[in-house]
Amino acid sequence: MEKAMDVIIDVFHQFSRREGDRDTLTKKELKMMIEKQLANYLKHVKNKASIDQIMKDLDVNKDAQISFGEMMLLVTRVTCATHEHLHEVEDHQHQHHHQHQHHH
Repeated sequence: MEKAMDVIIDVFHQFSRREGDRDTLTKKELKMMIEKQLANYLKHVKNKASIDQIMKDLDVNKDAQISFGEMMLLVTRVTCATHEHLHEVEDHQHQHHHQHQHHH
């Protein structure tokens, strides 16, 4: 768990340092981070939102920057969606396997 936290912090800083404030993400940095780091995971989020929509949702204090805390809202959402997706895949495989046994 701690390793995962360190990685999240490192990734945030890799992108937050590119332009503007070194400790927040601009919309451009957020877009880059999502495309490079969350491309596969975002497939599991039911309602695909545009970067503008994601930015609006996350930018709680409306300063047009995403702080680490605000970015964690996205990480939490995507992690929860991925967790659900994994269960759906497991359930599907289990059902398929179960049905398969009945054919013999």
